[in-house]
Amino acid sequence: MWSISAQRHPARHLWSLLRIISYFAIVILFLAPVAGCSKGSKEAPKPPVVEVTTVIQKDVPVYREWIGTLDGMVNATIRAQVQGYLVKQNYRDGDVVKKGQVLFEIDPRTFQTALGQARGQLEAQQARWNTARANMVRIKPLADANAVSKKDLDDAIGAEQAARAAVHSAQASVDRAQLELGFTKIVSPVEGIAGLAKAQIGNLVGPGAMEELTTVSTVNPIKVYFQISEQEYIQTAQRSAASRGIRDGELILADGSIYPQKGYFAFADRQVDITTGTIKVAAIFPNPDNFLRPGQYGRVRIAVHVRKNALLVPQRAVSEVQGKYMAAVVGSDNRVEIRPVKTAERIDNLWVILEGLKPGERVIVEGIQKVRPGIPVMPTAFVEASSKPEAKTEAVPERKAEEKFQSPSKPADPAKTEKR
Repeated sequence: MWSISAQRHPARHLWSLLRIISYFAIVILFLAPVAGCSKGSKEAPKPPVVEVTTVIQKDVPVYREWIGTLDGMVNATIRAQVQGYLVKQNYRDGDVVKKGQVLFEIDPRTFQTALGQARGQLEAQQARWNTARANMVRIKPLADANAVSKKDLDDAIGAEQAARAAVHSAQASVDRAQLELGFTKIVSPVEGIAGLAKAQIGNLVGPGAMEELTTVSTVNPIKVYFQISEQEYIQTAQRSAASRGIRDGELILADGSIYPQKGYFAFADRQVDITTGTIKVAAIFPNPDNFLRPGQYGRVRIAVHVRKNALLVPQRAVSEVQGKYMAAVVGSDNRVEIRPVKTAERIDNLWVILEGLKPGERVIVEGIQKVRPGIPVMPTAFVEASSKPEAKTEAVPERKAEEKFQSPSKPADPAKTEKR
Protein backbone atom coordinates (compact mmCIF):
# COMPACT_ATOMS: atom_id res chain seq x y z
CA MET A 1 0.00 0.00 0.00
CA TRP A 2 2.79 2.40 0.89
CA SER A 3 4.66 1.82 -2.31
CA ILE A 4 1.47 2.30 -4.41
CA SER A 5 0.64 5.52 -2.46
CA ALA A 6 4.19 6.81 -2.96
CA GLN A 7 3.98 6.17 -6.67
CA ARG A 8 0.66 7.96 -6.93
CA HIS A 9 1.55 11.03 -4.80
CA PRO A 10 5.32 11.64 -4.93
CA ALA A 11 5.11 15.31 -3.90
CA ARG A 12 3.08 14.51 -0.78
CA HIS A 13 5.55 11.77 0.19
CA LEU A 14 8.56 14.10 -0.19
CA TRP A 15 6.87 16.74 1.91
CA SER A 16 6.30 14.23 4.74
CA LEU A 17 10.00 13.26 4.74
CA LEU A 18 11.04 16.91 4.95
CA ARG A 19 8.74 17.46 7.91
CA ILE A 20 10.22 14.51 9.80
CA ILE A 21 13.83 15.65 9.16
CA SER A 22 12.99 19.18 10.31
CA TYR A 23 11.44 17.86 13.50
CA PHE A 24 14.55 15.85 14.45
CA ALA A 25 16.83 18.81 13.65
CA ILE A 26 14.87 21.07 16.01
CA VAL A 27 15.04 18.48 18.77
CA ILE A 28 18.80 18.10 18.35
CA LEU A 29 19.35 21.88 18.42
CA PHE A 30 17.24 22.13 21.56
CA LEU A 31 19.03 19.36 23.42
CA ALA A 32 22.56 20.44 22.52
CA PRO A 33 22.75 23.46 24.90
CA VAL A 34 21.05 21.41 27.61
CA ALA A 35 23.72 18.75 27.34
CA GLY A 36 26.42 21.40 27.39
CA CYS A 37 24.94 22.92 30.53
CA SER A 38 24.81 19.52 32.25
CA LYS A 39 28.49 18.93 31.54
CA GLY A 40 29.46 22.37 32.79
CA SER A 41 27.42 21.95 35.94
CA LYS A 42 29.48 18.92 37.18
CA GLU A 43 31.05 19.53 40.57
CA ALA A 44 34.84 19.83 40.88
CA PRO A 45 36.59 16.78 42.50
CA LYS A 46 36.68 16.93 46.28
CA PRO A 47 40.05 17.30 48.02
CA PRO A 48 41.46 13.96 49.21
CA VAL A 49 41.01 13.07 52.87
CA VAL A 50 44.29 12.57 54.73
CA GLU A 51 45.19 11.85 58.35
CA VAL A 52 47.58 14.34 59.93
CA THR A 53 49.38 14.77 63.23
CA THR A 54 51.30 17.65 64.72
CA VAL A 55 55.05 17.71 65.20
CA ILE A 56 55.71 17.33 68.92
CA GLN A 57 58.73 18.61 70.80
CA LYS A 58 60.02 17.08 74.02
CA ASP A 59 63.08 15.58 75.70
CA VAL A 60 63.53 11.95 74.72
CA PRO A 61 66.06 9.32 75.81
CA VAL A 62 68.17 7.95 72.98
CA TYR A 63 68.56 4.19 73.10
CA ARG A 64 71.04 1.87 71.52
CA GLU A 65 70.53 -1.82 70.98
CA TRP A 66 72.91 -4.73 70.64
CA ILE A 67 72.32 -8.39 69.92
CA GLY A 68 73.33 -10.43 72.95
CA THR A 69 73.77 -14.06 73.98
CA LEU A 70 72.77 -15.26 77.44
CA ASP A 71 75.16 -17.32 79.52
CA GLY A 72 75.27 -18.55 83.08
CA MET A 73 77.27 -16.77 85.75
CA VAL A 74 79.06 -20.09 86.34
CA ASN A 75 78.98 -23.05 83.97
CA ALA A 76 80.47 -25.98 85.85
CA THR A 77 81.44 -28.92 83.66
CA ILE A 78 80.91 -32.13 85.62
CA ARG A 79 83.42 -34.91 84.91
CA ALA A 80 84.39 -38.12 86.67
CA GLN A 81 87.64 -37.85 88.63
CA VAL A 82 88.07 -41.61 89.02
CA GLN A 83 87.48 -44.42 86.58
CA GLY A 84 84.62 -46.81 87.12
CA TYR A 85 81.18 -47.90 86.01
CA LEU A 86 78.30 -45.47 86.46
CA VAL A 87 75.65 -47.07 88.68
CA LYS A 88 73.26 -44.24 89.61
CA GLN A 89 71.96 -40.84 88.51
CA ASN A 90 70.44 -38.93 91.42
CA TYR A 91 68.80 -36.02 89.60
CA ARG A 92 66.38 -35.49 86.74
CA ASP A 93 67.65 -33.72 83.64
CA GLY A 94 66.97 -29.99 83.91
CA ASP A 95 66.47 -30.00 87.70
CA VAL A 96 67.64 -27.20 89.94
CA VAL A 97 70.35 -28.74 92.12
CA LYS A 98 72.01 -27.52 95.31
CA LYS A 99 75.69 -27.10 95.96
CA GLY A 100 77.10 -30.43 97.20
CA GLN A 101 74.15 -32.48 95.91
CA VAL A 102 75.14 -35.92 94.63
CA LEU A 103 74.47 -36.10 90.88
CA PHE A 104 76.04 -39.44 89.89
CA GLU A 105 77.49 -42.47 91.64
CA ILE A 106 80.27 -44.78 90.43
CA ASP A 107 80.63 -48.39 91.58
CA PRO A 108 82.61 -47.91 94.85
CA ARG A 109 83.72 -51.54 95.56
CA THR A 110 87.13 -51.25 93.95
CA PHE A 111 87.89 -48.09 95.89
CA GLN A 112 86.61 -49.55 99.17
CA THR A 113 89.05 -52.45 98.71
CA ALA A 114 91.90 -50.04 97.96
CA LEU A 115 91.06 -48.06 101.08
CA GLY A 116 91.11 -51.20 103.24
CA GLN A 117 94.49 -52.19 101.82
CA ALA A 118 95.92 -48.72 102.49
CA ARG A 119 94.69 -48.81 106.05
CA GLY A 120 96.37 -52.23 106.59
CA GLN A 121 99.66 -50.89 105.31
CA LEU A 122 99.30 -47.92 107.61
CA GLU A 123 98.87 -50.18 110.64
CA ALA A 124 101.92 -52.24 109.64
CA GLN A 125 104.04 -49.14 109.31
CA GLN A 126 102.68 -47.86 112.59
CA ALA A 127 103.83 -51.09 114.31
CA ARG A 128 107.31 -50.79 112.79
CA TRP A 129 107.52 -47.23 113.96
CA ASN A 130 106.56 -48.19 117.48
CA THR A 131 109.28 -50.89 117.55
CA ALA A 132 111.91 -48.52 116.19
CA ARG A 133 110.95 -45.85 118.65
CA ALA A 134 111.16 -48.31 121.59
CA ASN A 135 114.61 -49.48 120.47
CA MET A 136 115.82 -45.91 120.27
CA VAL A 137 114.53 -45.19 123.77
CA ARG A 138 116.38 -48.23 125.18
CA ILE A 139 119.67 -47.58 123.39
CA LYS A 140 119.94 -43.91 124.22
CA PRO A 141 120.75 -44.30 127.99
CA LEU A 142 123.15 -47.14 127.20
CA ALA A 143 124.95 -44.93 124.73
CA ASP A 144 125.17 -42.20 127.38
CA ALA A 145 126.80 -44.75 129.73
CA ASN A 146 129.16 -45.91 126.96
CA ALA A 147 127.58 -49.38 127.19
CA VAL A 148 126.98 -49.42 123.44
CA SER A 149 128.81 -47.74 120.65
CA LYS A 150 127.84 -44.43 119.13
CA LYS A 151 127.06 -46.21 115.89
CA ASP A 152 124.39 -48.32 117.53
CA LEU A 153 122.69 -45.17 118.75
CA ASP A 154 122.84 -43.62 115.28
CA ASP A 155 121.38 -46.75 113.73
CA ALA A 156 118.50 -46.76 116.22
CA ILE A 157 117.74 -43.07 115.58
CA GLY A 158 117.81 -43.61 111.79
CA ALA A 159 115.51 -46.64 112.02
CA GLU A 160 113.01 -44.64 114.08
CA GLN A 161 113.00 -41.77 111.59
CA ALA A 162 112.56 -44.14 108.62
CA ALA A 163 109.68 -45.90 110.36
CA ARG A 164 108.04 -42.57 111.11
CA ALA A 165 108.36 -41.49 107.45
CA ALA A 166 106.84 -44.79 106.33
CA VAL A 167 103.89 -44.13 108.63
CA HIS A 168 103.35 -40.70 107.06
CA SER A 169 103.53 -42.23 103.60
CA ALA A 170 101.05 -44.93 104.54
CA GLN A 171 98.74 -42.28 106.01
CA ALA A 172 98.89 -40.37 102.72
CA SER A 173 97.94 -43.54 100.87
CA VAL A 174 94.96 -43.95 103.16
CA ASP A 175 93.91 -40.35 102.58
CA ARG A 176 94.21 -40.76 98.82
CA ALA A 177 92.21 -44.00 98.83
CA GLN A 178 89.58 -42.33 100.97
CA LEU A 179 89.49 -39.34 98.61
CA GLU A 180 89.09 -41.58 95.57
CA LEU A 181 86.29 -43.44 97.30
CA GLY A 182 84.61 -40.07 97.88
CA PHE A 183 85.00 -39.25 94.17
CA THR A 184 82.71 -42.16 93.37
CA LYS A 185 79.90 -39.81 94.44
CA ILE A 186 79.99 -36.95 91.94
CA VAL A 187 78.53 -33.80 93.49
CA SER A 188 77.57 -30.42 92.09
CA PRO A 189 80.13 -27.72 92.93
CA VAL A 190 77.57 -24.92 92.49
CA GLU A 191 73.86 -24.30 92.83
CA GLY A 192 72.11 -24.07 89.49
CA ILE A 193 70.34 -25.93 86.72
CA ALA A 194 71.75 -29.31 85.75
CA GLY A 195 71.73 -30.13 82.06
CA LEU A 196 71.08 -33.35 80.24
CA ALA A 197 73.15 -36.33 81.36
CA LYS A 198 75.56 -37.33 78.59
CA ALA A 199 76.49 -40.67 80.18
CA GLN A 200 74.14 -43.57 80.72
CA ILE A 201 73.96 -46.01 83.63
CA GLY A 202 76.54 -48.75 83.11
CA ASN A 203 78.95 -46.63 81.08
CA LEU A 204 82.61 -46.75 81.98
CA VAL A 205 83.56 -43.19 82.91
CA GLY A 206 86.75 -41.62 84.10
CA PRO A 207 89.19 -38.73 83.78
CA GLY A 208 90.17 -39.76 80.25
CA ALA A 209 86.61 -39.56 78.86
CA MET A 210 86.20 -37.08 76.02
CA GLU A 211 82.69 -36.03 77.00
CA GLU A 212 81.57 -34.58 80.31
CA LEU A 213 78.82 -36.14 82.40
CA THR A 214 76.72 -32.97 82.47
CA THR A 215 76.93 -29.21 83.06
CA VAL A 216 75.48 -27.19 85.92
CA SER A 217 74.84 -23.49 85.24
CA THR A 218 74.18 -20.80 87.80
CA VAL A 219 71.53 -18.63 86.13
CA ASN A 220 70.44 -16.27 88.90
CA PRO A 221 71.70 -13.74 88.03
CA ILE A 222 72.50 -14.39 84.40
CA LYS A 223 74.98 -12.72 82.06
CA VAL A 224 74.28 -11.32 78.61
CA TYR A 225 77.30 -10.98 76.33
CA PHE A 226 77.22 -8.53 73.43
CA GLN A 227 79.71 -6.77 71.20
CA ILE A 228 80.11 -2.98 71.02
CA SER A 229 82.20 -1.09 68.51
CA GLU A 230 85.52 0.46 69.38
CA GLN A 231 84.02 3.94 68.90
CA GLU A 232 81.20 3.19 71.34
CA TYR A 233 83.70 1.86 73.84
CA ILE A 234 85.82 5.02 73.55
CA GLN A 235 82.79 7.28 73.99
CA THR A 236 81.74 5.36 77.08
CA ALA A 237 85.22 5.19 78.58
CA GLN A 238 85.82 8.94 78.11
CA ARG A 239 82.83 9.86 80.21
CA SER A 240 83.58 10.59 83.84
CA ALA A 241 82.58 8.04 86.43
CA ALA A 242 79.92 10.42 87.77
CA SER A 243 78.33 10.89 84.36
CA ARG A 244 78.47 7.19 83.51
CA GLY A 245 76.90 5.85 86.66
CA ILE A 246 75.14 2.50 86.54
CA ARG A 247 72.80 2.53 83.57
CA ASP A 248 69.76 0.31 83.66
CA GLY A 249 69.40 -1.86 80.59
CA GLU A 250 66.42 -3.63 79.09
CA LEU A 251 66.43 -7.10 77.61
CA ILE A 252 64.18 -7.65 74.60
CA LEU A 253 63.52 -11.35 74.13
CA ALA A 254 63.27 -13.26 70.87
CA ASP A 255 59.48 -12.90 70.69
CA GLY A 256 59.70 -9.10 71.06
CA SER A 257 58.58 -8.99 74.69
CA ILE A 258 60.57 -6.97 77.22
CA TYR A 259 61.99 -8.85 80.20
CA PRO A 260 60.57 -7.22 83.35
CA GLN A 261 63.83 -7.19 85.32
CA LYS A 262 66.35 -4.40 84.65
CA GLY A 263 70.01 -5.22 84.14
CA TYR A 264 73.27 -3.35 84.61
CA PHE A 265 76.71 -3.24 83.02
CA ALA A 266 79.13 -5.77 84.54
CA PHE A 267 82.50 -5.75 82.79
CA ALA A 268 84.33 -5.47 79.47
CA ASP A 269 86.80 -7.91 77.98
CA ARG A 270 90.51 -7.21 78.27
CA GLN A 271 91.05 -6.52 74.56
CA VAL A 272 89.41 -5.42 71.32
CA ASP A 273 88.93 -8.10 68.70
CA ILE A 274 91.32 -7.06 65.90
CA THR A 275 89.29 -8.94 63.26
CA THR A 276 85.96 -7.19 63.97
CA GLY A 277 86.98 -4.01 65.78
CA THR A 278 84.58 -4.76 68.63
CA ILE A 279 84.98 -5.48 72.32
CA LYS A 280 82.97 -8.00 74.28
CA VAL A 281 81.03 -6.65 77.26
CA ALA A 282 78.58 -8.23 79.66
CA ALA A 283 75.41 -7.08 81.39
CA ILE A 284 73.88 -8.87 84.36
CA PHE A 285 70.14 -9.42 84.77
CA PRO A 286 68.34 -10.88 87.80
CA ASN A 287 66.65 -14.21 87.05
CA PRO A 288 64.84 -15.28 90.21
CA ASP A 289 62.46 -17.70 88.45
CA ASN A 290 65.18 -19.25 86.24
CA PHE A 291 63.15 -18.09 83.23
CA LEU A 292 66.20 -17.07 81.25
CA ARG A 293 68.49 -19.85 80.11
CA PRO A 294 72.01 -19.96 78.68
CA GLY A 295 72.12 -19.90 74.90
CA GLN A 296 69.11 -17.63 74.42
CA TYR A 297 69.37 -14.61 72.16
CA GLY A 298 68.07 -11.16 72.98
CA ARG A 299 68.58 -7.47 72.36
CA VAL A 300 70.11 -5.32 75.06
CA ARG A 301 68.72 -1.78 74.99
CA ILE A 302 70.35 0.99 77.00
CA ALA A 303 69.58 4.72 77.13
CA VAL A 304 72.93 6.29 76.26
CA HIS A 305 71.86 9.95 76.51
CA VAL A 306 68.86 12.32 76.42
CA ARG A 307 68.15 14.48 73.37
CA LYS A 308 66.78 17.85 74.48
CA ASN A 309 63.80 19.48 72.68
CA ALA A 310 63.66 16.80 70.03
CA LEU A 311 61.11 17.05 67.20
CA LEU A 312 59.16 13.83 66.79
CA VAL A 313 56.86 12.53 64.05
CA PRO A 314 55.53 9.04 63.36
CA GLN A 315 57.81 6.95 61.19
CA ARG A 316 55.00 6.53 58.66
CA ALA A 317 55.01 10.29 58.08
CA VAL A 318 58.51 10.15 56.57
CA SER A 319 59.07 8.69 53.10
CA GLU A 320 62.37 7.81 51.48
CA VAL A 321 62.75 8.95 47.86
CA GLN A 322 66.03 8.20 46.10
CA GLY A 323 67.99 8.15 49.33
CA LYS A 324 66.39 11.36 50.67
CA TYR A 325 63.75 11.63 53.36
CA MET A 326 60.62 13.66 52.65
CA ALA A 327 57.59 14.72 54.69
CA ALA A 328 54.25 16.12 53.48
CA VAL A 329 53.29 19.24 55.49
CA VAL A 330 49.75 20.65 55.52
CA GLY A 331 49.72 24.44 55.80
CA SER A 332 47.15 26.72 57.37
CA ASP A 333 45.30 26.88 54.02
CA ASN A 334 45.13 23.06 53.95
CA ARG A 335 47.49 22.88 50.99
CA VAL A 336 50.29 20.35 50.79
CA GLU A 337 53.99 21.16 50.83
CA ILE A 338 56.58 18.41 50.30
CA ARG A 339 59.73 19.10 52.33
CA PRO A 340 63.06 17.34 52.64
CA VAL A 341 63.87 16.45 56.25
CA LYS A 342 66.96 15.31 58.10
CA THR A 343 66.36 12.38 60.43
CA ALA A 344 68.20 11.06 63.48
CA GLU A 345 67.37 8.16 65.80
CA ARG A 346 64.22 6.07 65.79
CA ILE A 347 62.47 5.92 69.16
CA ASP A 348 59.72 3.31 69.31
CA ASN A 349 57.41 4.23 66.39
CA LEU A 350 58.63 7.83 66.21
CA TRP A 351 61.43 9.44 64.25
CA VAL A 352 63.58 12.27 65.54
CA ILE A 353 63.73 15.11 62.98
CA LEU A 354 66.78 17.39 63.02
CA GLU A 355 65.91 19.71 60.12
CA GLY A 356 62.94 20.49 57.89
CA LEU A 357 60.06 20.72 60.38
CA LYS A 358 58.92 23.05 63.14
CA PRO A 359 57.01 22.33 66.35
CA GLY A 360 53.24 22.35 65.89
CA GLU A 361 53.25 21.85 62.11
CA ARG A 362 50.91 19.26 60.66
CA VAL A 363 52.37 16.35 58.73
CA ILE A 364 50.46 13.71 56.76
CA VAL A 365 50.64 10.22 58.20
CA GLU A 366 47.98 8.42 56.16
CA GLY A 367 47.20 9.25 52.53
CA ILE A 368 50.61 10.52 51.38
CA GLN A 369 50.17 8.65 48.11
CA LYS A 370 47.07 10.74 47.31
CA VAL A 371 48.70 14.17 47.45
CA ARG A 372 50.92 16.34 45.27
CA PRO A 373 52.64 19.63 46.10
CA GLY A 374 50.18 22.53 46.24
CA ILE A 375 46.88 20.60 46.15
CA PRO A 376 44.25 21.17 48.86
CA VAL A 377 43.37 18.34 51.22
CA MET A 378 40.82 17.59 53.91
CA PRO A 379 42.89 16.84 57.05
CA THR A 380 41.60 14.61 59.84
CA ALA A 381 43.30 13.66 63.09
CA PHE A 382 45.52 10.61 62.93
CA VAL A 383 44.77 7.86 65.45
CA GLU A 384 47.22 5.07 66.23
CA ALA A 385 46.04 1.60 65.25
CA SER A 386 46.42 0.38 68.85
CA SER A 387 44.17 3.17 70.16
CA LYS A 388 41.47 2.84 67.49
CA PRO A 389 38.22 1.08 68.56
CA GLU A 390 38.23 -2.60 67.83
CA ALA A 391 34.93 -2.29 65.99
CA LYS A 392 36.61 -0.12 63.37
CA THR A 393 39.81 -2.07 63.02
CA GLU A 394 38.49 -5.59 63.21
CA ALA A 395 34.79 -5.60 62.41
CA VAL A 396 35.10 -3.87 59.06
CA PRO A 397 37.59 -6.30 57.52
CA GLU A 398 35.61 -9.23 58.91
CA ARG A 399 32.38 -7.83 57.43
CA LYS A 400 34.05 -7.39 54.07
CA ALA A 401 35.36 -10.89 54.23
CA GLU A 402 31.91 -12.19 55.10
CA GLU A 403 30.39 -10.26 52.21
CA LYS A 404 32.97 -11.65 49.82
CA PHE A 405 32.38 -15.11 51.13
CA GLN A 406 28.58 -14.90 51.15
CA SER A 407 28.12 -12.92 47.96
CA PRO A 408 28.04 -16.01 45.67
CA SER A 409 25.42 -17.65 47.88
CA LYS A 410 22.88 -14.79 47.72
CA PRO A 411 21.93 -15.13 44.05
CA ALA A 412 22.12 -18.92 44.34
CA ASP A 413 18.86 -19.20 46.34
CA PRO A 414 16.61 -17.61 43.70
CA ALA A 415 18.35 -19.67 41.01
CA LYS A 416 17.43 -22.85 42.84
CA THR A 417 13.81 -21.75 43.24
CA GLU A 418 13.58 -20.94 39.55
CA LYS A 419 14.78 -24.42 38.66
CA ARG A 420 12.13 -25.91 40.87
